[in-house]
Amino acid sequence: MKEKKKRIISEFNNELKLKGFKAFQIEDDSNATRVYSRKDFFKICLTTGHSKIHYAEKSFEQQGTILFFGNPHIPYSWETISTQYIGYTILFSEEFLKYSERSESLHQSPFFKIGGTPVLRISEEQRIFLNTLFQKMIEEQKSDYTYKDELIRSYIQLIIHEALKLQPSENYNETKNGTARIASVFVELLERQFPIENADTPLTMTTAKDYAQHLNIHVNYLNRAMKEITGKSTTSHITERITAEAKALLQHTDWNIADIAYALGFEYPTYFNNFFKKHTNTNPKSFRDSEV
Repeated sequence: MKEKKKRIISEFNNELKLKGFKAFQIEDDSNATRVYSRKDFFKICLTTGHSKIHYAEKSFEQQGTILFFGNPHIPYSWETISTQYIGYTILFSEEFLKYSERSESLHQSPFFKIGGTPVLRISEEQRIFLNTLFQKMIEEQKSDYTYKDELIRSYIQLIIHEALKLQPSENYNETKNGTARIASVFVELLERQFPIENADTPLTMTTAKDYAQHLNIHVNYLNRAMKEITGKSTTSHITERITAEAKALLQHTDWNIADIAYALGFEYPTYFNNFFKKHTNTNPKSFRDSEV
């Protein structure tokens, strides 16, 4: 019998998942993009250089120092244009901040909302002050101080409050082809839900309506965009991706079928069995047995 392979989670991802927080310095272009599960973590970056950020339906081109806020539920991508790119990044889970009574400001702030402004211009004086906060968080995560998590939360809150005082960047351009951009954003958001690494954390978006709500658009608009750009419906894309993930979980994990069904967002295993058979012409057990 062929030994089943387990999913491999990088040491960086594993450490981040366990602690719910990670801070690091960007010293060159190779560190500008670190590998981590963005679907689980909020992100704040203080960076200096020339970059272009695509965030939901907007694109921001920036030179100099900026403060960027990334929401795991809003797709974004980052193009580094300059040859030198430096700064700091922190990643943190919503659960990490929930221990603080002041965590409500995370959701109330305009920086993490769809339609909000996630990019702010930073002066040299502001950069020096914010640099200090990021450096302190890097130092604290390595320390043995008993209350270091609470101290780090305070630094995060301080960054958010400092950002509220600043002028949001208006240096952005709406995409010329709104339909193509919406289709691209949907595909990126869909892919961000995968791979599934924890059987106890099910998919939260399984329908076209779920994705439309996250993108703050009407489901009919999303469906039209996907049909026009890809020739397939939104539901077809979701179905194909869930089916592909189901096959991967059946092949490469030892999770039982009920756990896989739950992880993929099915309320009952029978619903998953019916779904899988409809789209593969076989049931999950038979598929798994044929791959062993």
